[in-house]
Amino acid sequence: MGIQEQRAELDRAVEGRTICTTLAATAERHGGRPAYSDRIDGEWRTLTWADTRTRALETAAGFAALGLEPGDVVALMMPNRSEHVLADLGAVHAGGTPTTVYATLPPDQVAYIAGHCSARYAVLDGRDQLDRWLPVLDRLPALRKIIVVDAAACPPGDRFLTWDAFTGLGRARLAADPAGIDRRWRSVRPGDTVTLLYTSGTTGDPKGVLITHSMVLHEAALVKRTSILPDHPSGISYLPFAHIADRVLSYYLPVGLAAHVHFCPDPTQLTSILPDVRPHSFFGVPRVWEKIMAGIQAVLSAEQDPSRKAAIAGALEAGRAHVRAQEHGGTPDPGATAAFEAADKAVLAPMRALLGLDRVLQASSAAAPLPVEVARFFAGLGLKIFDAYGMTETTGAVTANLSDSFKLGTVGRPLPGVELTLAADGEILVRGATCTPGYLGRPDATAALIDADGWVRTGDVGRLDADGFLTVVDRKKELIITAGGENIAPSPIENHLKEHPLVGQALAYGDRRPYVVALITLDGEVAPVWAAAHGIDSTGLAALAEHPLVLDEIARAVDDANARLARVQQVKRWRLLPAEWTAESEELTPTLKLKRRVVHGKYASAIDALYTP
Repeated sequence: MGIQEQRAELDRAVEGRTICTTLAATAERHGGRPAYSDRIDGEWRTLTWADTRTRALETAAGFAALGLEPGDVVALMMPNRSEHVLADLGAVHAGGTPTTVYATLPPDQVAYIAGHCSARYAVLDGRDQLDRWLPVLDRLPALRKIIVVDAAACPPGDRFLTWDAFTGLGRARLAADPAGIDRRWRSVRPGDTVTLLYTSGTTGDPKGVLITHSMVLHEAALVKRTSILPDHPSGISYLPFAHIADRVLSYYLPVGLAAHVHFCPDPTQLTSILPDVRPHSFFGVPRVWEKIMAGIQAVLSAEQDPSRKAAIAGALEAGRAHVRAQEHGGTPDPGATAAFEAADKAVLAPMRALLGLDRVLQASSAAAPLPVEVARFFAGLGLKIFDAYGMTETTGAVTANLSDSFKLGTVGRPLPGVELTLAADGEILVRGATCTPGYLGRPDATAALIDADGWVRTGDVGRLDADGFLTVVDRKKELIITAGGENIAPSPIENHLKEHPLVGQALAYGDRRPYVVALITLDGEVAPVWAAAHGIDSTGLAALAEHPLVLDEIARAVDDANARLARVQQVKRWRLLPAEWTAESEELTPTLKLKRRVVHGKYASAIDALYTP
């Protein structure tokens, strides 16, 4: 089937539908099934799909009672919890446009986003979120009402309303005027905006990406068509809803599948929630997989029993060989299968069970290319991580590795109905039903994004192999051009450095310079454990960054990375910094990608020093 036939088939599958009609159908067919669960004081509190739709209509009625008009923007700043989805669904059913704002943004960036989209309403979780909004309220005259989930944190005054009071208002309005609320959600059309998501601002001010009902339903249909998940799968939601991946996987897709989503409001709780939920699918941005890998490696390196250490190493190799034989539709020979099954029973399955990944049928990664070494490590555990590629502007994945067609180290092939090509300079161009019509209020940026033939310019440089698998080389604007004229992608260098468990983040630099240097930070979780195992008393990152044993180990990590790099890519000098990089300290985006311009500016003197004899 050709691309256009695939596209037509998907068009028919979602024709005339919206998230509102999809939720109504799911509540009717699967109303008693679990939908969303929150862990409160160690116990799971669950809404069924019937509950979810009732609450969605109540919150829609609440917004209607507050005066929301079609198209009004509702800004949401909450962790992953049921109220976040209910507020979003309520805004959509009332005809409004929800936008989730990253919870790590400082007040000035909150003011920029809320002001840019003229947000009329905001739903905030509690004190931390209020502290980011209260200082800039005088700069947001369009903001009419702020709803606060934590009643104890809700300030006095007419501008504020508790969540309980808001939902009570909605229940009363829905009881008094059910026909009016019914007319609201039925008037929503597939081409209407279902959410406005702001880019994470790695290259300047965030841009508001317009995403429609039709786009998210097309994306959900693509995921459903290419997945190997069972009916009504279970999953965990822990990435921000300001990130397109979790919106698709933990909101739009579950509405159609009647899936069961468990919320993890604090990502640091993930390791305790995973074994409790044992999800069928698990998605992680590369840094999440890297941190899980680093934790496993730290435990394995502490193993003292030689026979057990050898058994684990043999089992991991059997797992890697088994997965390697399956790449690009291959079939393992009987010997490799038998070796894997024995290793899986004795070692690998128990290890996955300890992690809570023993029921995972579909593990995936996106947001940035997953380093192939990380993919190979988890293959050793018998877990295939299917890397995908996409962006907010394409409603998530447009290419993916699939169970019957994958190559580790690539981001897979284009999904059904997606057109993909490379420009003359290698830039990845995409066209399809999931592509945005543009940016809110930014015709200049929209024109730069979408060409006259409808191709979305992704800004990423890629390479297609003979089998049609895509490899993302790097961001087009992030390529290093050395003083000698060499074009170097920094991310492969950084990924090699981050393979060492001690390394938390790394930035390679060398633009218009004679050679490549690197700034390196320690992993805040692994470094203290490593230090204690090596007899180092102080476990603070600042002290460890100066300790000779730590510096020697980082030097070995750099040497190991350099051994796998071309001479022009090799790191000639480096510096270990005394603190982690985080979204709060602004070196990382909320999705844990490097903000290179921020790092370049913040550590300019440290970079210059690396070029000083």
